Amino acid sequence: MRPEEVTGLGTLAGDATAGVALQARDMHEAIARRVFASLGRTGAPVELVHDRIASLAYDGARGLSGGLVRMSSHAIAATRSTGAAPLESSTFGRLALGALNGVWGDRLQRQRNALALTMTLRRGGRDVGLGPGELARAYPDATPKLAVFVHGLCQIDDAWKLGAERHIPYGTRLQSELGFTPLYVRYNSGRHISENGRLLARLLDDATQSWPVEVAEIALIGHSMGGLVSRSACHYASTAGERTDPAGQRTDRGDEQTDTAGARIPPPAWPAKVRHVFTLGSPHWGAPLEKAATAATGALARLPETRGFARVLKARSSGIKDLGHGYLVDEDWLDQDPDAFMQQAGSVIPFLDCANHYFVCATVSRDANAPLGRIVGDLLVLRESAWGKKRRGERMQFPVDHYRHVGEANHFDLLNHPAIYDQLRGWLAPAPALAAPAS
Repeated sequence: MRPEEVTGLGTLAGDATAGVALQARDMHEAIARRVFASLGRTGAPVELVHDRIASLAYDGARGLSGGLVRMSSHAIAATRSTGAAPLESSTFGRLALGALNGVWGDRLQRQRNALALTMTLRRGGRDVGLGPGELARAYPDATPKLAVFVHGLCQIDDAWKLGAERHIPYGTRLQSELGFTPLYVRYNSGRHISENGRLLARLLDDATQSWPVEVAEIALIGHSMGGLVSRSACHYASTAGERTDPAGQRTDRGDEQTDTAGARIPPPAWPAKVRHVFTLGSPHWGAPLEKAATAATGALARLPETRGFARVLKARSSGIKDLGHGYLVDEDWLDQDPDAFMQQAGSVIPFLDCANHYFVCATVSRDANAPLGRIVGDLLVLRESAWGKKRRGERMQFPVDHYRHVGEANHFDLLNHPAIYDQLRGWLAPAPALAAPAS
């Protein structure tokens, strides 16, 4: 690990340690309140002294415990060489980074922590620059057809190789059998889905403009959260232009399609080249586990003795909270309480009218309508949500053959499953005619 990574890990661990002391203080105070309330006015002098001593003790413990962990990390970092191998040089390190970013990625990004991941294109376990020369060197086998793979929560680009010892990954097979060049995206899955959507829109804009050959066709393949990020990117890129600051530097996309001088800037060209959008187990209408976590947070916050546990649950990332409702745009979460239990669903974002959309779900039961499959789905996402339906029996938006169910599989099997690849290939190979969503 590099020195800055050790320090970043120490900062995160220090915050967690201090949080334990804060939780203990909250529980102590809640219990003490009940005891002194039963004593009435006679216990007031003792309560005053008790509160003062307890406050000093817990504040000291909180500062000392967190400070010691951070100081220790700085001491260890001082012994590390600046040329040390980064954490992501090993598979375990990359997986750990993905998990940390999924759970606390928004905090890491705000703190400018060295462990925070950025939106990057990856090949061979390394970042790929988006300049023409860099892309040409990284993809000497570039083709006009691109298959863009976007991973899910707490994952990294390596996730698409899950089970590679048993099954050849989707990207490798699509390249050899159908001529698609696989592009693997890695991002901080703890940030808001809409934030990652805008970042992905910019990355695809840069990559397609600098691609070694003219891009003719794009297929977006997203697993879980990745499917929502892909849809968000399509929305922002197809409905907004690009703004520049006074220095001529690129900034986040916005609703305005003019530059600082008032000249109109055309929207990115890549969305018009998207012909296929695949969502594999994506919770279009929310994930039940996150909804349960929101309900548990509200219940625990009701009692003083358990509010410390509610605070721990509230610390989960913005990306996780977005999954509870399938939020795709900023307006869904701006000025909203992310921990409110009765929260309205996300905005209805139209699908790209130039692309075919396909939905894949899995259930742990062989039959999707079996009681177990209906209750737990693939362990993380239910069939209705993965198929973009709010409730059972609701009419499908696309032709029935654009939906696929895989039985006796879990959420992570969707990353590399022979039956799913066969379906992907069947959808891609004949170049089906555009099927617009039902009105």
